Amino acid sequence: MAVCKLGHIYNYELSKMKSGIKIRDYKPNDFDEIQNLWNLTGLGGKERKDDDEVISRSLSGGGRFLVMEKNSKIIGTVWLTHDFRRTYLHHFGIHPDFQGLGLANKLMDETMKLIKEIGFQVKLEVHKENSKAANLYRKYAFEDFSDYELMISRKINI
Repeated sequence: MAVCKLGHIYNYELSKMKSGIKIRDYKPNDFDEIQNLWNLTGLGGKERKDDDEVISRSLSGGGRFLVMEKNSKIIGTVWLTHDFRRTYLHHFGIHPDFQGLGLANKLMDETMKLIKEIGFQVKLEVHKENSKAANLYRKYAFEDFSDYELMISRKINI
């Protein structure tokens, strides 16, 4: 049992599933393997500036990062951060060799348990051409937010 910065108590145990699949919390030595997974799934990129230091800062601020493994190989990730108003779901992905096997549902089930414990509404972004991911999220009660345009500035030194 662990207590996050928000004071929520997590009764979170490793979720062990059949066939050597388990879901666990992120460890700093996971980053290189995770970065390779993100590059394979299109979740990575230097312009995003997501590195082990950023992950560590988000975790120390009450964020969560789950890793899905099969036989000690990282095959999936999900990263949750928050602003004390909303939880943000980032970097949800499954290794291409393991897609279509129902593992995204298992990872999403664990993710939704954490989101419920955190207690904030949840927000995510999904590429408009990624219909598989959008359909998964809709299955978990996410709705399109078509009244707004998504904007970002990665040029912080303006």
